[in-house]
Amino acid sequence: MNPSSISKDVEAATDPIPLFRAWLREAEAAEPNDPNAVALATATAEAAPSVRMVLLKGLDERGFAFYTNAGSRKGLELAENPRAAMCFHWKSLRRQVRVEGPVSSLPDAESDAYFHSRSRGSQLGAVASEQSRPLASREALEESVRAAAERYPEIIPRPDNWHGYVLRPERIEFWINREERLHDRFLFSRRDQEWVKERLFP
Repeated sequence: MNPSSISKDVEAATDPIPLFRAWLREAEAAEPNDPNAVALATATAEAAPSVRMVLLKGLDERGFAFYTNAGSRKGLELAENPRAAMCFHWKSLRRQVRVEGPVSSLPDAESDAYFHSRSRGSQLGAVASEQSRPLASREALEESVRAAAERYPEIIPRPDNWHGYVLRPERIEFWINREERLHDRFLFSRRDQEWVKERLFP
């Protein structure tokens, strides 16, 4: 799609969530791998940042959902500083979306449902991994997975420290690549229950 046409679509939009959904659908058709991959940035209480890739696993009126081990670095940072930023970058489309806002935990029932929708191997990995902690060897990890498989031959319970989070967007910025680095940037900011949109310099 022509960048000018894309920009006009953004200029006409009043709600960023349907717009994001449309962009994600285009990414699902264009990106060869993980169109729902997103860089997630968190920070400690002292504002020391860290960033990593996660997968977006849901989007509704509450915000952008993802799942992880609460004992991981990102989980610990969210516990002491429950705000985060996301950046979706779709190279094939030459577009990106930045999202910022507070983060809260999803209900246990939703975490249970998603956990049990994953493959058995992924469930065992979640049980076996002490995410972000030092690991002696690959063999030690594989042995931990084997032990988990023996312990749970049928149903695998969701670990207490594995659950979902949702980022409630306060700012969503849409970026469109243009020639000579004169990119189009549109920022939606939440004001009370409404969205206010403005164009930014590239």
